[in-house]
Amino acid sequence: MVGLFAGIGGLELGLTEHGWHTELLCEIDPGARAVLGARFVDVPIQPDVTRLRALPAGTELVAAGFPCQDLSQAGRTAGIRGARSGLVDEVFRLVRRRRGPRWLLIENVPFMLQLGGGEAMRHITDALSDLGYTWAYRVVDARAFGLPQRRQRVLMLASRTEDPRTVLFGEDAGVSHEADPDAHPCGFYWTEGVRGLGWAVNAVPTLKGGSTIGIASPPAVRLPSGEIVTPGITDAERLQGFDPDWTLPALDAHGVRAGHRWKLVGNAVSVRMASWVGHRLSNPLPYEDSDAIELTRTQRWPIAAWGRDRRAFKVPLSTWPVHDPYEDLAGFLDESRLLSARATAGFLRRARSGSLRFPVGFLDDVENHLDRMGGFPQVAA
Repeated sequence: MVGLFAGIGGLELGLTEHGWHTELLCEIDPGARAVLGARFVDVPIQPDVTRLRALPAGTELVAAGFPCQDLSQAGRTAGIRGARSGLVDEVFRLVRRRRGPRWLLIENVPFMLQLGGGEAMRHITDALSDLGYTWAYRVVDARAFGLPQRRQRVLMLASRTEDPRTVLFGEDAGVSHEADPDAHPCGFYWTEGVRGLGWAVNAVPTLKGGSTIGIASPPAVRLPSGEIVTPGITDAERLQGFDPDWTLPALDAHGVRAGHRWKLVGNAVSVRMASWVGHRLSNPLPYEDSDAIELTRTQRWPIAAWGRDRRAFKVPLSTWPVHDPYEDLAGFLDESRLLSARATAGFLRRARSGSLRFPVGFLDDVENHLDRMGGFPQVAA
């Protein structure tokens, strides 16, 4: 396999667990390249996909978690034609030159399904059809694989010779019921409070790459005791399925600050999500498409669909293909710290000034936590 836009190797690591061998990696971020160099020893790493002339001979799978900055709600939303997300066309260029590997695996954020009226997905699926691929995609939630992070991602698989539906559609466990918020930790973003909260019961909301000004943006967690903490970077790595300190080698790269590790983790692909795909590639399941409904060019993209020859079909599936044993969020807070008084006060001011509704008792816990932390910080005259 080859990993393009490899990040810190989430797709590659998960697929390795099921026998795939990485022949080449491509990643432009210096910190991420330092991680790849330390974790995928002796694998060649190219820094710029636009300068990659061809895929290695014998490549059977290309994995590409192409940049999401232009597709994300938290990003620029410039669309598939944006300078970063438009790099997916480099994948098609390389595939065309090599006459197509057996599998093409693409990963990105669910917002790409609706951005620009679905233009991004039409661009990608049309390109795959024109290359002779049958494609299938499914939005999946990392919680399905036991990780307490509410993280949904689009997984798209395409092939010229195989049926990708037998990999992505063969099982469906249905969305799990939420746990009791009074008995479990609840994650939220303390940087919000006016228009959103990201509330998640026994989970953290989707880990982010950081703020628009490059500052690490970890979530907060309200514990059943009422205390409010923030996970540490190794906690975040584990919430993505990596070993603790997986991103530590990033600090060896010139000019990389400690906070950059949060960006690397937030932009990564969940290892367990990739491992599920690897397992299903080795163990495909029969799939009957009797419930599939053909989509028109103007209809919204659903949670799951497949297509070829510029035709697309909606498939009624959930974001939870499996129910792997769920791990409590409390077990992922080994390096957590109390949310600072300044951060708590800022969140409380925003919450009080807006009209957003909050879970019962939540703001009381925030106020009590602020009192324990010394109250509102004093502003110098």
